[in-house]
Amino acid sequence: MITNQLPKTILPLEKEVEAAVQGQRELASLLSTKFETQRIDIFDKEDKPHTLVLPTSALRLLVDILGELAIGNAVKVVPVHAELTSQEAADLLNVSRPHLVKMLEEGAIPFTKTGRHRRIRFSDLMAFKQRRDEESQEAMEALAQQAQALGMGYDG
Repeated sequence: MITNQLPKTILPLEKEVEAAVQGQRELASLLSTKFETQRIDIFDKEDKPHTLVLPTSALRLLVDILGELAIGNAVKVVPVHAELTSQEAADLLNVSRPHLVKMLEEGAIPFTKTGRHRRIRFSDLMAFKQRRDEESQEAMEALAQQAQALGMGYDG
């Protein structure tokens, strides 16, 4: 992807969901390999095959994408080096933009300013998300232990 612009998000159609289910299963079963590249055939509009050599890692990402499409989710591919707008970052964290801006201003997530616009590196955003998810998991485990200690009906 040459641009930092994120592609428009479109929900998959019913036929695309069905194709994604089948494609994910088949592709995942074929990728249990040690090869760094794979050859695949793509057919053009005249039904003529064209063989492509692709990195196995890219095909594994395709399996993940198909998995999301198979359950009806829209998918965006974002380069790790990409800089996001505050709205794009808020959408990825599933928070409001004002809440994200507050977290940025408090120093929770690094950002730069281009003019009056804030830009957040995708890698910084994902590092923050991972820390937040780990803290949330630890808090849930602590609450479960407290509930067990207080005999609140949790057997663990």
